[in-house]
Amino acid sequence: MTPIGFATWRALFGAILLAVVVAAMRRRGRPIIKPRQLPRRVVGALAIAAASGIVLNLAIFIAFGRITVALALLGFYTYPALVAVVAIVIERRRPDRLELVALGLALVGMTFVVLGQLDPSAGLVVDALGLGLALLASIAQTVYITSSRGYAAIPTEQAATILLWVAVLAYVLIAAATGSLAAIGEPFRNAAVWPYLVFAGVLGAGLPSMLFLAAIRLIGPVRTGILAMLEPVTGTVLAALILGETIGPIQLLGGILVIVAGVLLQRAPTPAGAPPTHPIQVPAPG
Repeated sequence: MTPIGFATWRALFGAILLAVVVAAMRRRGRPIIKPRQLPRRVVGALAIAAASGIVLNLAIFIAFGRITVALALLGFYTYPALVAVVAIVIERRRPDRLELVALGLALVGMTFVVLGQLDPSAGLVVDALGLGLALLASIAQTVYITSSRGYAAIPTEQAATILLWVAVLAYVLIAAATGSLAAIGEPFRNAAVWPYLVFAGVLGAGLPSMLFLAAIRLIGPVRTGILAMLEPVTGTVLAALILGETIGPIQLLGGILVIVAGVLLQRAPTPAGAPPTHPIQVPAPG
């Protein structure tokens, strides 16, 4: 599928899943936040997060098609370092020494894991635009993470749901504007892709979006970015278990370094200035 078609269906199935979660939470007494109840600054922060999420997904998916995936991942996973820089320069929060050590270990470990995926016989596919898009995705992810403070009072599942539904609408509008609507309809011509789209939407967009946002609110953006570098490690392990791929020594070493980074974060002091996690208080219905 084309990047725009895949991104649309991925976001749609993720949004449907989270809509079910929101409905379940409402039945348990969680009020639904309405747009008119939100201050302008909160709406603005949501808009920034939505835009950065859209740019992130389109940029990285296009990059995957233009350059070797490992190179695209290396460019993308520079974002934890960018998040740390933002915390220092803009938020005036100097990361704890253990956080900085963990960041360094995780970056090195992630690099080892990703480089271990390279196939020398296949060669490297390098393209300036592809590399630029991977770095753009990293910047967009940084903006997505750091802007989350602005809408921290919206319940996590509702914020993640809003962002995904906005993404669906944006992808459809982009497809219409670029004459790519036929790409969105591809699953109706090739039914074999439906299971992959559902899987990507539920486990690649819906649940991860909600849990990622919850992690940012609970442990802060710097630590969340560091722990997110377990993603390529998990992908390598799953490839070995499901596809029978071999885990090389360099990948094993990289995985160990990322895990050590996660252990160090557990020993680091709780970050100060964490965003509020309580929802906006709204009047009871009736």
